[in-house]
Amino acid sequence: MNPTAPNHSASGQVTFLGAGPGDPGLLTLRAVEALASADVLIADPQVLDVVRVHARAHVDTPLQASTDEASIPVTPNGVSALRDTANLVMAAARAGKRVVRAVTGDPGLDGYVAEEMLACAAEGIVFEVVPGIAAAVGVPAYAGVPLRDAQGADVRFIDARSADDRCWAELGASDATAVVSTTLDSVASAAGELVTAGRKPDTPLSVTVAGTTTRQRTWTATLGSVAQVLKAAKVLPSPDGGQPVIAVVGERSAPAQRDQLSWFESKPLFGWRVLVPRTKEQAASLSDQLVSYGAVPHEVPTIAVEPPRTPQQMERAVKGLVTGRYEWIAFTSVNAVKAVREKFEEYGLDARAFAGIKVAAVGEQTAKALVAFGVKPDLVPSGEQSAAGLLEDWPPYDPVFDPIDRVFLPRADIATETLVAGLIELGWEVDDVTAYRTVRASPPPAETREAIKGGGFDAVLFTSSSTVRNLVGIAGKPHNVTVIACIGPATAKTAEEHGLRVDVMSPEPSVHKLAEALADFGAKRRDSALEAGDPVTRPSERRPGARRRRATP
Repeated sequence: MNPTAPNHSASGQVTFLGAGPGDPGLLTLRAVEALASADVLIADPQVLDVVRVHARAHVDTPLQASTDEASIPVTPNGVSALRDTANLVMAAARAGKRVVRAVTGDPGLDGYVAEEMLACAAEGIVFEVVPGIAAAVGVPAYAGVPLRDAQGADVRFIDARSADDRCWAELGASDATAVVSTTLDSVASAAGELVTAGRKPDTPLSVTVAGTTTRQRTWTATLGSVAQVLKAAKVLPSPDGGQPVIAVVGERSAPAQRDQLSWFESKPLFGWRVLVPRTKEQAASLSDQLVSYGAVPHEVPTIAVEPPRTPQQMERAVKGLVTGRYEWIAFTSVNAVKAVREKFEEYGLDARAFAGIKVAAVGEQTAKALVAFGVKPDLVPSGEQSAAGLLEDWPPYDPVFDPIDRVFLPRADIATETLVAGLIELGWEVDDVTAYRTVRASPPPAETREAIKGGGFDAVLFTSSSTVRNLVGIAGKPHNVTVIACIGPATAKTAEEHGLRVDVMSPEPSVHKLAEALADFGAKRRDSALEAGDPVTRPSERRPGARRRRATP
């Protein structure tokens, strides 16, 4: 039976799905398929956001369950919410629904889920298991702590919350690498159990909290010193002491080895909150790039795109495309492509209407938008990705080879005249048409505005002068601890006019080069801290109001 196919039986089916330890990228392809076909989604709170994005928009998400006994609510009659979760699963399956029960890590290592599986089997409800990456395996990998090497090693897994004296005694008497699932405030206690059971106090130990997420932090110590290390790091005591951690005990977790293998926490922008003041469509690829550097992008639209006030000019131009009025059409932005595409769809046209017309695009993102529309640009700047760069490559009008001398230029209402003037100088006639209007977006939520002005963001990427003006206008000026990155000299000048200090300048007018430049800045900042023997911190962790030295980009 294909578990994702529609179920025609009287009862439904259940997919017990492992959502991994926290990184959304660790979901398996099979898990994504199962989530896409779910009628009901019942997920541990820790992974609800991870799995919900792959479910249908109107999937039913009843009361969620927790596998952490310390936080499980208990009803007046003493029955825990875990039993309520099992009841939710069974009730939905009996109603003929496709149910996905998503748990943190791997369902095969969750004893409560095993009980839910037995309940399904007892009633003859079809179920399947989609394995996930267990936290005890995934978190050490992200922390740069190998559990085995070429010589091999015995690896044992233990849950400190349910381990008895016999478990500790067996582990203490062996030299196996021990992977201990515990809580932050219980790490020292678990270490003491191992020492009491026979492990040497100088046995290396690593402790990782929030593993596989951009909040991950790892400390290295020994069984005997872990309490002092966490105290010195000001991690304990803490109101968050109950959060789960993975501790790895044994020679495989030696600090020198982790320094070489810590690939995740050493990313150049690890944990940085980066403000991306662009529209949602424009920000997508940039945000993906920032995530690859370890950053946490926060998208805040600074402009909104609206149709032109008088659509007649745009309508005449689009009809002119079909009737052969133009030799060229030049797109200067993704929004221009979108505006023409929408007008095409309104008239029942598609990319075939561009047949016989030469198409130019400013910038790689605009070219990609055209390709997605089914149009391959004939001309893209070979050098600077701008209107000036496009003019460098644009051929002059030649009455012998060009039967038509007219160019259709759909653009924003506030665009500059550079391209129009340049094309006229090359001998072309230009229909300069307002395809869309840009207006200032609504202010972001109060929490975001406070973070911008209060230093809650580590960096801001400014991709144009208008993003500087609009962001300051709708949300206020970024705090002086925030790293300011600008796409070019004009944008930097506008930022300085608004009282901002520019730390990073893109070597080319490209959003992806700007992100690379910020990553280089972050890497140099990290290297400087390590060379000086200082802890690696994010810009937002600087003391508010502290005097700030200019950093080298």
